[in-house]
Amino acid sequence: MRSGDTLRRDTLRFLLAAVQNEEKARLGAAVDRLVAEGKDETARQAWLGANRPGELDDAALQEVLTKQAKMRRDSIEAFSKGGRVELAEKETKELAIIQGYLPEQLDEKKIGEIARRVIAETGAKGPQDTKLVMPKIIAETKGRADGKLVASVVSGLLKAQA
Repeated sequence: MRSGDTLRRDTLRFLLAAVQNEEKARLGAAVDRLVAEGKDETARQAWLGANRPGELDDAALQEVLTKQAKMRRDSIEAFSKGGRVELAEKETKELAIIQGYLPEQLDEKKIGEIARRVIAETGAKGPQDTKLVMPKIIAETKGRADGKLVASVVSGLLKAQA
């Protein structure tokens, strides 16, 4: 705030709001589940006090940040197609700030290496085996690679094998 970087300040505030919304959603889901189980108010309070379902761990925080980064990528694409260059630039700057808090993203070469290894392990023969290969690759690259990029790399490798 003191540096006067309003874009960074506003982006971080937006991220904090997204984290708080996720915490509230998880707490609400936990309360709904307890109500559905027939727990009374005292039992719900005791369970919630002991378990803290609304608090996010590191993996959940990373998931929120990844969703926010994906939203920015989608916005950049939409604004670029619509000719709104100034808005696309703003979203690009926000994306750069968010990526500073995420693990380093894998490039296409690294994704290709992982995909080739998984394809060899599963014995995939062509595009019909995408459903066999993708879950394993997604699990291995979760939070470190864009799903669209992973899908395109896997699709290209499986088409080449057919």
